[in-house]
Amino acid sequence: MFKHHKVEMEWGGRPLTLETGKIARQADGAVLATYGETVVLATVVSEKQPKPGFDFFPLTVNYQEKTFAAGKIPGGFFKREGRPSEKETLTSRLIDRPIRPLFADGYKNDTQVVLTVLQHDLENDPDVLAMVAASAALTLSGVPFMGPIGAARVGYIAGEYVLNPHIDEMPESKLDLVVAGTGDAVMMVESEAHELSEEVMLGAVTFGHKAFQPVIDAIIKLAEAAAKEPREHEPADLSELEGEMLKLVEGELREAYKITDKQQRYAAVDAVKAKVKEAFTPAEGEEAKWTGEQVGSVFKELQAKIVRWNILDTGSRIDGRDLKTVRPIVSEVGVLPRTHGSAVFTRGETQAVVVATLGTGEDEQFVDALTGTYKETFMLHYNFPPYSVGETGRMGSPGRREIGHGKLAWRAIHPMLPAAEQFPYTLRVVSEITESNGSSSMATVCGTSLALMDAGVPLAKPVAGIAMGLIKEGERFAVLSDILGDEDHLGDMDFKVAGTVDGITSLQMDIKISGITEEIMKVALDQAKGGRAHILSEMAKAISEGRSELGEFAPRIEVMTIPTDKIRDVIGTGGKVIREIVEKTGAKINIEDDGTVKIASSNAKEIEAAKKWIHSLTAEPEVGEIYEGTVVKTADFGAFVNFFGPKDGLVHISQLAQERVGKTTDVVKEGDKVFVKLMGFDERGKVRLSMKVVDQETGKELAREKKAEETDA
Repeated sequence: MFKHHKVEMEWGGRPLTLETGKIARQADGAVLATYGETVVLATVVSEKQPKPGFDFFPLTVNYQEKTFAAGKIPGGFFKREGRPSEKETLTSRLIDRPIRPLFADGYKNDTQVVLTVLQHDLENDPDVLAMVAASAALTLSGVPFMGPIGAARVGYIAGEYVLNPHIDEMPESKLDLVVAGTGDAVMMVESEAHELSEEVMLGAVTFGHKAFQPVIDAIIKLAEAAAKEPREHEPADLSELEGEMLKLVEGELREAYKITDKQQRYAAVDAVKAKVKEAFTPAEGEEAKWTGEQVGSVFKELQAKIVRWNILDTGSRIDGRDLKTVRPIVSEVGVLPRTHGSAVFTRGETQAVVVATLGTGEDEQFVDALTGTYKETFMLHYNFPPYSVGETGRMGSPGRREIGHGKLAWRAIHPMLPAAEQFPYTLRVVSEITESNGSSSMATVCGTSLALMDAGVPLAKPVAGIAMGLIKEGERFAVLSDILGDEDHLGDMDFKVAGTVDGITSLQMDIKISGITEEIMKVALDQAKGGRAHILSEMAKAISEGRSELGEFAPRIEVMTIPTDKIRDVIGTGGKVIREIVEKTGAKINIEDDGTVKIASSNAKEIEAAKKWIHSLTAEPEVGEIYEGTVVKTADFGAFVNFFGPKDGLVHISQLAQERVGKTTDVVKEGDKVFVKLMGFDERGKVRLSMKVVDQETGKELAREKKAEETDA
């Protein structure tokens, strides 16, 4: 019989509840987590036997938001949830990153963690709650998980750290940081910041780590009452295999990792791997002492140890650099002259071709979130084709990695973008990674900054990013600046920092060991600051601020404001008027509810024509001004002239010409273009116009008539 267990606590000024034994009881572990009135169900199922043929841990995390959680029905034809949204994909990665390193070594059982948002109170973001729920479900499940972990969101408002700020508080915050970790150390950090110092960022991480310790205690308390018996998992002892392999190929492997060229190094390592495979493959009829998976796994471990020993013992890295040196950088802009902005950023063997496109209000992305639909005016898309690492592979829609790397670069650039009032464009940036050996996401940050400035976007300051690594053995450690791909795979930390000369705009950290200390984070942040400054100085050789003029092929956008009660006049019945303006001028027009009108075209004359048309529909004519108009009707007593948008006025027969006029049609006919002066309004508010005081050739007021008017006055 299942028993219901529940733990409650106060956390960040709101109640947090973790309960199990009532819902999803056939899963290995299931926890219903409630924070405020946001509810997330976490389930864990792990196969009883390892998956054959896998040399990695097959863990899948699926975070899903159900629209019913916010009292909504999905849009679209099918009216049900479809492919994961960007938020769902990013949150799945956010949860995966801190829990993956905490599974026992050698555990290869297919494991799936599913997080379902059942209710959203529109105040508390479900992502942090989902991380806590996942940690609790794993701790209860009996799988060899060395947790639990806790997680927290940290804001920075009015100079103070805020734990788990409400969604509506986030616009006031200069920081959006999510931190996760164990009781002893930090495992993961993800953030966007507004040029905060290294000290403030480190303080935020420490603040968050301390703040989620009571959550870890609550999970342990729930586990003490409801956890399943731990599964038996004893990693195979492969020390004998490692010793034999080390004797066989240590020297050759060390030599291979002295080769600085990536492709040549890989070829040398592959040759050593082939030698190992041949040596440990039994002859026909003999029984294998170790499986192919075990041989492959130990060879990977040996690769890591060789690289790590070299760095810790000598301070010299795979490509011969010391710990702090950044690889050679080449920055180029304007490489694709017909695009709105373009750049190629090359750092060592990592290269990004980045293109910026300026769009109008029609190009804004509508995002349908649980909190409501909103418009996004800055999009950054990252693509990682297989040729960038010299491989073949499937080409298709972007995967989790591409979405995650693109969002990291987006967070780094976003705080430096101009306000919509200053630069009313929709921006799309595409980063094509054409070579990769090291952090392509940080190359994307640098390339995006260059491409946007090349497009004429007035960034507050240029932004650069650098990836840091860590090698830690016991008490010894080394922090590496601008890591290579091999150093990323074989090291203990991936620590990415982006920002300007004055502060950090984004920080992301992933730890592959049980966690790192505050001391190591401080060293990494200080070292990253120097590396970032160097990269910014290299980027400045190509461009250091947004161009003063937009490119030849970029659209121009001009903004004007009209009274809100005139919006209907510009749009017209069923949109008739605005369609006519767009059709006849060629300009694109977007009208906001507050009366802001954006007029876009690559042709200045089209913009001016549209502005003039809209002005005529919304402004009031001024007495004493001269207007060009069209005769729309004639009568015995004068002519009616359309002179100001939809406005018509009467030119009395006595005001048609200097001489006496016997018949209106002797002077004007319907359709004639004429110049008229607005003389005023009669007692009934009717418009009084005059043609005789205006030179019909030039449109200028006749001097003698003007003088006569002044004398009469």
